[in-house]
Amino acid sequence: MGGSVRVGGDNEGIISTGPGATNIQAVLPAEALRPVDQVDAVPGLSNVPAGQHDFVGRSDELADLEEALAGAGPVVVAAVHGLGGVGKSTLTARYAAAHAGRLNPVWWVTADTAASLQAGLAALTVGLQPELAAVLPLEALAERAVGWLACHTGWLLVLDNVTDPADVAPVLARARSGRVVVTSRLGEGWHRLGARTLRLDVLAEEHAVDLLTRIAARDRPGADLDGAAELVRELGCLPLAVEQAAAYLHQNHLSPRAYLQLLAEHPAVMYDQAALGADSERTIARIWRLTLDRLAETPQAADLLRTLAWYAPEQIPRTLLTGLTDPPALQQALGALAAYNLITLNQAGVTVHRLVQAVARTIDPGDPHRRPDAVTTALHEATRLLREAIPDQWREPSTWPQWRALAPHIDAVADRTPTDDQTTTLADLLFKTGGFHFEQGALDQAINYRTLASNTFARLLGEDHPKTLDSRTTLAYAYEAAGDLGRAISLFEAAVADCARVLGEDEYLTLASRIHLASAYHHAGDLRRAIPLLEAALADCLRVLDEDDYLTLGARNNLAYAYRDAGDLGRAIPLFEATAADCARVLGEDHADTLTARNNVAFVYQDAGDLGRAIPLFKANLADCVRVFGEDKPQTLASRNYLALAYEDAGDLERAIPLFEATLAARTRVLSKDHPDTLASQLYLAGAYQSAGDLEQAIPLLEETLADCVRVLGEDRPQTLGSRNNLACAYRDAGDLGRAIPLFEMTLADCVRVLGEDHPDTLLVRHHLALTYEAAGDLGRAIPLFESTLADCVRVLGEDHPETGRIRRNLESAARR
Repeated sequence: MGGSVRVGGDNEGIISTGPGATNIQAVLPAEALRPVDQVDAVPGLSNVPAGQHDFVGRSDELADLEEALAGAGPVVVAAVHGLGGVGKSTLTARYAAAHAGRLNPVWWVTADTAASLQAGLAALTVGLQPELAAVLPLEALAERAVGWLACHTGWLLVLDNVTDPADVAPVLARARSGRVVVTSRLGEGWHRLGARTLRLDVLAEEHAVDLLTRIAARDRPGADLDGAAELVRELGCLPLAVEQAAAYLHQNHLSPRAYLQLLAEHPAVMYDQAALGADSERTIARIWRLTLDRLAETPQAADLLRTLAWYAPEQIPRTLLTGLTDPPALQQALGALAAYNLITLNQAGVTVHRLVQAVARTIDPGDPHRRPDAVTTALHEATRLLREAIPDQWREPSTWPQWRALAPHIDAVADRTPTDDQTTTLADLLFKTGGFHFEQGALDQAINYRTLASNTFARLLGEDHPKTLDSRTTLAYAYEAAGDLGRAISLFEAAVADCARVLGEDEYLTLASRIHLASAYHHAGDLRRAIPLLEAALADCLRVLDEDDYLTLGARNNLAYAYRDAGDLGRAIPLFEATAADCARVLGEDHADTLTARNNVAFVYQDAGDLGRAIPLFKANLADCVRVFGEDKPQTLASRNYLALAYEDAGDLERAIPLFEATLAARTRVLSKDHPDTLASQLYLAGAYQSAGDLEQAIPLLEETLADCVRVLGEDRPQTLGSRNNLACAYRDAGDLGRAIPLFEMTLADCVRVLGEDHPDTLLVRHHLALTYEAAGDLGRAIPLFESTLADCVRVLGEDHPETGRIRRNLESAARR
């Protein structure tokens, strides 16, 4: 340490002599320069900083510090380290003030520079012997203090804000018996001094709110504290930030919510601003700027911190950073940032305090670490790393842990990227992430990501670029899955027109868009438009591509489904069988799409009432799925569910119910409790209980499932509407018509509003409501509803559709009553 306290014997080097030296012995009484071992401290000698009245929480941390300094030995050293502004000095001052009576002296030395360390030690000598202040030079006073510490016991020395362990090593090397607390932003190197290290973290949220409230509401009864919890969370519960925000609220008579708005709109100003009377040099921005200045010898450290600043304040996988720079440089930068507590590092990943991130990504031309070009470069680097780190697939469950680890950071980058800084790399990232969320059943997130990707592609590449057109098609598909068929169809229609105009009628993307549009018509119940469009699309695929192309196989499969739902099993069955055979030949016996096609054949046999062929095919397909994919893969779980449904249809509930129960347990474990497929399994199991007459199990499970669907999917999702319909059916079967009828009426109104008058699900709910009116003996409402529903089914589905036949039979039965 340049200019540090000289190391020597207890009485050596105290007084300098030479030309022009003062004859101190002639000035002072002889006893003033007596050996330091004969100088006793006056009782209660302490210079601990005041201002501990706003100390909150930290009971566990105080106990840890007590324990660290309770050990026996010549000198006991504790090093309290943590992020700048986390409250290291406040905690230490609290401990020191509490021990001022037991330990003497209790002396506080600011030790951030050699000069301040020397001045603080010199002040100790003056505190012990005030008469020396005017006659000994500063260096001699400091030397005498070190000598005094070396030959006395029962003292406490605080060395505050130490930059490097080497700076205080000479002092500690001469201490023989006492207690020393060092505070530092640096967390490494203290073992060389024999110190016990304690890392100080941020306040608990309730204590941060308490601190904010104490300061902001002092002498202000009725102060508006709306948004206090949100503000301390935004500040990461960092004590200095909370204290400064609270002082600003008090000074300007603002609410926490108003401060949050200022922080959002003017972050650079607010992070570098203190209230009047506060230390303007100790704002969050300035103390962290000094920390980064100390890392100048590790130039990658600041670059890395700016890149990490764009991610979520959650663990960042180390693997995400592998493409940032060469491994030794990366490890050196990570180690340096961790040593100064700017990041938290473990084997798996990196975590950055949310406020460190917020400051690091806030542009400030006056801060060399936050210049505009550097911050923007870091954003683009963060985006690139994510794009390179995401898996190529999102349907494969083995990739899901990686996707889930990266998802919060993708969310953060997507939310924080200004429109002017968006790139095609970001659009690609969001497009693929939308696919992952779609696969997970998180359709709202899928729609948000695909919307942002589509808009970004359009702005950067043009409205007619193939990536823009493709992204709009996938967005429409997400709306379709979410049940928003109006928007889905509108988007698909526009996509078909744009693809035909830009690419041509026979281009692959144009053909795919036509197939998607036809399927959307199908899901909307508009088979009169769906079937001709699918027939034409299939014919064009056969003409332009060939019968073995993947798109041709998909068109044939979708057409078979449309025939099936139209009740035309005579055309559906051969087409399903041909598609399954072609998939096996083209894709292979064990391909996922081949196994799906075989399940479709089993489905159509089941629809035809041929369970003798359907059940063996479902069983064989399940065995193949287990062999090819494994017991817990989603496709295997779906196949197991299909077999259970076939057993239920056959009346074999003894085999159906255990299979439903096993599938629900597996989906909960593999997919999560809130995945749409898991919620569907709950519905299927409840339906099987209902079929078995076990309404005591069925109704609570249906009520739980409906609540889960509303919470996870929303009130208007088709799966939620189906869940409400099933619960109403169960109430009706239990004879509880008082609950069944209002629930059916509400569900019907919602189906009409969300799906439309002619949707098959709307017609189904109308049919169930008519049956429930009949069960209640209200034929005046039942028969007209049967009649209108039958007319609509004939118009929408056709005379020969199975649902049309069921309604006609029920109408005839009601009329006979």
